[in-house]
Amino acid sequence: MKATEKKRPPISNYVTVEGEKRLRDELDYLWRQERPRVTQQVSDAAALGDRSENAEYIYGKKRLREIDRRVRHLRKRLEVLTVVDRLPTDTSRIYFGAWVTVEDEAGKEHRFRLVGPDEIGEHAGYISIDAPLGRALLGKSVDAEISIRSPAGRKEWWVLEVDYEGPA
Repeated sequence: MKATEKKRPPISNYVTVEGEKRLRDELDYLWRQERPRVTQQVSDAAALGDRSENAEYIYGKKRLREIDRRVRHLRKRLEVLTVVDRLPTDTSRIYFGAWVTVEDEAGKEHRFRLVGPDEIGEHAGYISIDAPLGRALLGKSVDAEISIRSPAGRKEWWVLEVDYEGPA
């Protein structure tokens, strides 16, 4: 590693029960439905003759590679993930799976759920425990002040609420 390169922090291997189910459902769908369908399309396109100029064949092969890549990724991740299926002993503090309401410097409230990196992007308001704000929130309780460094400068946040139930 070069002196100027920054070492990336390791990716957390935690996932919520809901997150694991979504990953397993995606794997099942890709393997049992999507891949056989695309394989049949490629087979049908190949039967038409010249494959070098057959867009359906070329696209189908590309799609099969994408599916296979995602299936490999999902299988590897599911092997190493730890499913967090119970509440922490101290629910007044912020830990994995917590719903947190914070206030920023402008007085605007934001509600987040701390989840694993495999779950972000699925729902609005989910942040990874590996993100700077996620790491800063871990272990904090109501009325805690959090300061994080961002590309735009230092940001201040105040914890208003911590719960593990989620939105109604």
